[in-house]
Amino acid sequence: MIDFPEPSLHLSRLLDSLPDYNGLLTANPLIHAITLDSRLVRPGDLFLALVGGNTDAHRYIPDAIQRGAAAVVGTQALSGLSVPYVQVKQARQALAKLSAALYGNPARRMFMIGVTGTDGKTTTSNLIYQILRAAGLRAGMISTVNAVIGEQEIDTGFHVTTPEAPDVQRYLAWMQAAGLTHVVLEATSHGLAQERVAECDFDLGVVTNITHEHLDYHGSYEAYRAAKARLFTGLIETPAKPFNPPRAAILNRDDQSYAYLAQVTGVQQISYGFDPLADWQPANMSLTASGSQFTAVGKDRSGEPLRIPISMNLVGDYNISNALAAIAVCAQGLGITPEAVRQGIASLPGVPGRMEIIDLGQPYMAIVDFAHTPNALKRTLQAARQLTDKRVIAVFGSAGLRDREKRRMMAEVSAELADFSVLTAEDPRTESLDGILAEMAGGAERRGGREGQTFWRIPDRGEALRFAVRLAQPGDLVITCGKGHEQSMCFGEIEYPWDDRFALRAALSELQGVDGPAMPLLPTSA
Repeated sequence: MIDFPEPSLHLSRLLDSLPDYNGLLTANPLIHAITLDSRLVRPGDLFLALVGGNTDAHRYIPDAIQRGAAAVVGTQALSGLSVPYVQVKQARQALAKLSAALYGNPARRMFMIGVTGTDGKTTTSNLIYQILRAAGLRAGMISTVNAVIGEQEIDTGFHVTTPEAPDVQRYLAWMQAAGLTHVVLEATSHGLAQERVAECDFDLGVVTNITHEHLDYHGSYEAYRAAKARLFTGLIETPAKPFNPPRAAILNRDDQSYAYLAQVTGVQQISYGFDPLADWQPANMSLTASGSQFTAVGKDRSGEPLRIPISMNLVGDYNISNALAAIAVCAQGLGITPEAVRQGIASLPGVPGRMEIIDLGQPYMAIVDFAHTPNALKRTLQAARQLTDKRVIAVFGSAGLRDREKRRMMAEVSAELADFSVLTAEDPRTESLDGILAEMAGGAERRGGREGQTFWRIPDRGEALRFAVRLAQPGDLVITCGKGHEQSMCFGEIEYPWDDRFALRAALSELQGVDGPAMPLLPTSA
C-alpha cells in the first residue's frame, strides 16, 4: 500500500474551497475523509448526502452520525443535528471541491492528461502511459480498469466508470507523494457529467470517438456529446501551474464529434485520423493477426515534419486510430522524442480483454474483446474479418437497465458482419434476460438473420461459449464481446464471479479434453 499519511483538515479550512454554502459551524472538527455511503463512515469523516436516481442519502444522515460522522454536507435545509451541517446548491460540485481540498489539490502540481470517448479510452490511455514511461517520465494512470501508481496497481471496481471524486483525488495525492509528474486519467461521460473529475485541472484533453452509448442516462446523443465536451471546455479554465504546461485538445478528425468539439474548444487543437486534413495520419499500414505496423506522419511541437515508424502488438485499424491519438499527445503535445514514442507503443503487450487471443492449441482463433457498443462491435468484427478468410462467430449480449436501443443495433451489426451470432447474457440486472434477448433477436432478423441457422439465443453465457467453440471449424474465428477484462456479471442486484477469458478457456479445454479451468456458474446455468 502507498505510504501516505491520512489527510487531516479542519472543517472551516475545508469549506474555504466552496464558493457558496449555508450553515453556521457549531464546531470545527478535523476531517479525515469524505464518505458517500453511511455504512462506510468512520469517526472523523465528513458524510456527503447525494440524491441519486434510486435513493436520497439525506435519509441516512442519522446512521452516518451514529457511526461517527464529524460533519454532514447536503442540499436540503436541515437543522437540529448533533454535528455541523452545511447546505450546498450542487452536491457533486461540492464533493469534487471538498475532495480536492482535503488532499491539497494534487492535480495542480502534476501534468494532467484526460482521455474520453465511447470506445478505445483504456487502450489509448495505456498507450500514452507507456510512451511517457519510455521517455523517462514518472507517470501514473487512473483508468476504468485500475490505478497504476509506481509499481503498484489498484483495482478501481467491478464495472467500467470513473471512480468517485474522493477516490480520484486520493489516487492523485498518492501519485504526487510518490514523486510522479504526469498522470493519464480516463474520463467517462458519467465521470464528467457527475463532476467526479471536476477538480483534476487537465492540461491536455483527448477524445477517441463519441458514438451511440449511455443514452439511457444522458437522454440524447447531443447531451452525451456535451458531457464529453466538458473535458475540452474546461481546459481553458485550468489554473496556472508552476511548470507552465502546454494546453491542447487532441481531436479525432474522422469522428462525427469533430466539428462540434473543434467549435467549443478554446485552446490549441491537434487532430488525428485517416482524414487527409488530420494533423497526424497513418501511412504504409500493414495489419496482421499478431499486430500492426504503420508510419505516423505529423509534426513536432515546433512545426517540423515527423515520420515515426510504428510497430505494435494491437490489431485492427481502430487501434491505429488509438495509437495516432497517443502519438499526437506525446510527440506534438508534449514534445517527446520519436524514439520514445516508438519504444513506448512497441512495449505495450496488449490491454486485458481487448482483442485478447486465447490459445489452447485449437485449430481456430479464439478472442475476448470488450466491445459493448454498436460502433465498437462493428469495428471489432471488421478487424476479425481481417484476421481470417473463414467464418466469424460472435458471442455477445446487451446489458439490462442501460440503453435499450443498442440491443437492436448490436444484433443488426453482427447479423451483417459475422457469419454466426450467439446472443447471450451480459449483466441483465433486474431486467428480464429473455426480454433483452428477444429485442436482440428482432434486430438480427431485421438484417436478414435466421434464428437457428445464422443466430441463436442461449441465455447462459457459459453454454453460449461452449456452443460457439463446438460450431467452429479449422480456420474460423470465435470472438466473445462485451465483458472483456471484467470480473463479474450482475443478475438482479448480485454480482456473480465471471471472467470471459477464464470462461472461454474452460469451453476450449472441455471441447479438446485437456486440462483447464472449470466453467464459472451463473444463475442461468443448468
